[in-house]
Amino acid sequence: MFDQSSTLYPVSETSLTFKTDDGAELVGRFYRPDTDPVAAVVLNSATGVFQTFYTHFARWLAAERGIACLTYDYRDVGRSWSGPLRASTADMSDWGIRDQVAARRAMSRAMPNAPLWIVGHSLGAMLLPNQPETETIERVIGVASGMVHYSDHPWPYRALAMNFWFTIGPLATAICGYLPGKRLGFGEDLPSDVFWQWRKWCTARGFNAGDIGPRLPAPNWGSDAKVRLHAFTDDDLIPSHCVDRLAENYAGKAEVVLIDPKKHGLDSVGHLSAFSRRNRALWPLFLDG
Repeated sequence: MFDQSSTLYPVSETSLTFKTDDGAELVGRFYRPDTDPVAAVVLNSATGVFQTFYTHFARWLAAERGIACLTYDYRDVGRSWSGPLRASTADMSDWGIRDQVAARRAMSRAMPNAPLWIVGHSLGAMLLPNQPETETIERVIGVASGMVHYSDHPWPYRALAMNFWFTIGPLATAICGYLPGKRLGFGEDLPSDVFWQWRKWCTARGFNAGDIGPRLPAPNWGSDAKVRLHAFTDDDLIPSHCVDRLAENYAGKAEVVLIDPKKHGLDSVGHLSAFSRRNRALWPLFLDG
């Protein structure tokens, strides 16, 4: 249970279901403070990370900052699961363009008078510059989001990545018809086309440039939003220079902030754990830093 006894605002939590422009049904969770919200946040998840991972951060936003928040799962995974993963045709472009845009539209309908903010974890801020309607966004908070080639990883993590992209990942996906992430120790199970497109991007020097066209619009950042992209000194998956690379897609309007966890009293953050309760010392920094 969530203890609200020491919070500033009582929080209501409700399920919110919405559809994408191609008919996929997504299931989210809407966290609303019992006050006019300071802002309305859409929280875009990282690849292979379900919305439940962000529950405590979403509650903190609503209860202690008076900010409404929508978490959700991309099509065919988590609470948006719609059938066997082997039957899914979803890819990274679907998640990073159609699903994220649909979530933004859903939040704008729910909170039409609140400033629209995006909190994007990894994939969650990676494709924002490629999306339509970005002029409605007033603030972007990217966390561990960048454009990476496997050669960007430091050793020995690079060996793990190369094994994932060139050996165990393709083999397991081909055999199972989906990426069995849980059994491989690489997070959640994912649709096969998500894996194959993810692999294509992370093994190409131009990252996703090869998919620019019908599947992926070109970057065209037209928003005046305040954009801050946070990198971590101990993130072997997305080193800071990969975050710098992504910042270029924000038309020179993104500030990159490099965070050393130890300077904030934390042992480690890495790529995934910035939203863990044990690292909540970072949360005010994301909003106020």
